[in-house]
Amino acid sequence: MKLAIMQPYIFPYIGYFQLINAVDKFVVYDNIQFTKKGWINRNRVLMNGKDEYFTISLKKDSDFLNVDQRMVSDIFKTDRIKLLRRISEEYRKAPEYNKVYPLVESIINEEEENLFAFIYQSLLTVCKYLDIKTAFVISSSIPIDHELKSQDKVIAICKALQATRYINPIGGVELYSKEIFEQNAIELNFIRSDNIEYRQFSGEFIPWLSIIDVMMFNTKETISKYLQSYTIL
Repeated sequence: MKLAIMQPYIFPYIGYFQLINAVDKFVVYDNIQFTKKGWINRNRVLMNGKDEYFTISLKKDSDFLNVDQRMVSDIFKTDRIKLLRRISEEYRKAPEYNKVYPLVESIINEEEENLFAFIYQSLLTVCKYLDIKTAFVISSSIPIDHELKSQDKVIAICKALQATRYINPIGGVELYSKEIFEQNAIELNFIRSDNIEYRQFSGEFIPWLSIIDVMMFNTKETISKYLQSYTIL
């Protein structure tokens, strides 16, 4: 059984969904510390031919809380109207706008206040649209010692879920030891996305934007091909 584990990200880039699609089970961390200026509650979309960040604003709270302990701010109820307007204005002439905008709108208008639940539901919704069948598992539901860190925690999760193969993004190649995974009867692999380029109106292509951008400019059939456009090392 192939397994991957990631933090929850809002509308992540295509590589995140390649990883989901490449495994049998996908674990999403909920009991992991929230990190500022990461990708958990923000991402990038096309705005006036350039990449710009959008953010799911959060209630002020301790910097040491886990993702599942953070809450979406009351201000976001107003901010999301502006965000949806920006997305609509930028992408309304994109070829798949009429199919994709209602999906994005339903996610952003979700009334869920818990940050993890908000993002988790968004991932499930996008995966359903993209016909990704991978089973999701929330990390806190797995019976392990959750005080474990990094590689030890990953191996514990693999064992608890009876995974025989663990696939990680290529950026983590320095974090894990194939030998130690092999000692635990787990094959360790890394996924590296191929270059993916498509037409974004008439401007210079900006790579690795949010999945929103990919869905706006590409049919589901084309995205299905993108989901297979990677190398396993």
